[in-house]
Amino acid sequence: MAKVIAITEAFRTLAEVETRLELSRSEDAAFFPEWRAPLPGLSGVETDRLEVMRQRLLYHRADGDLLEGSVMLLVASPLLELAGFYDPPFKLKAEAAVEVVVDDGEEVLRGRIDALVLQQNFWVLVLEAKKTTISTRSALPQGLAYMMANTQIDQPTFGLLTNGDDVLFVKLSHQPAKQYSLSRVFSLYTLPEELQAVLQILKGIGKAIAPPTSN
Repeated sequence: MAKVIAITEAFRTLAEVETRLELSRSEDAAFFPEWRAPLPGLSGVETDRLEVMRQRLLYHRADGDLLEGSVMLLVASPLLELAGFYDPPFKLKAEAAVEVVVDDGEEVLRGRIDALVLQQNFWVLVLEAKKTTISTRSALPQGLAYMMANTQIDQPTFGLLTNGDDVLFVKLSHQPAKQYSLSRVFSLYTLPEELQAVLQILKGIGKAIAPPTSN
């Protein structure tokens, strides 16, 4: 009988994820072009809403560190809504259960993703929110493990990691080899332009994977 372990317990370091899941990091800029220019533009309404969102974040952040639930409410959820991931053709699953089988079936790793956005069984975005005292970089092993649970290996999976202050994008592909790549870290707390760039990237990913509309 396979041994069941929580993903949060199975992977403490990036090296463990890379070794056990046979992952390697790509440094090729062509592997993850979705976070780079050219990016979709933003309307005046969108930039105004982002400014309201950022002022709320700064207001609540001034009282101290934010817990994961607050990060979801103040940052993650508004960004997904603005990017269109709450509307057709996308579907949202909160606290989605996932599992990864490793060691030839000897172990089953299980966990729950904070938010999973799907489009016809294609994992558009795995979102993992952490409290502000935890860096986005430290959430990478867990995020990659969640992304590896996607069984639709013919398409890439995109991930977004955030602690409210910062955002890090991840792209993982199984073809032709299991590889992942990272964006730069976007500092929402520092500059309003960073928040705008994050929304532009989210919109770009959504546009890239959404099926074309018929005229």
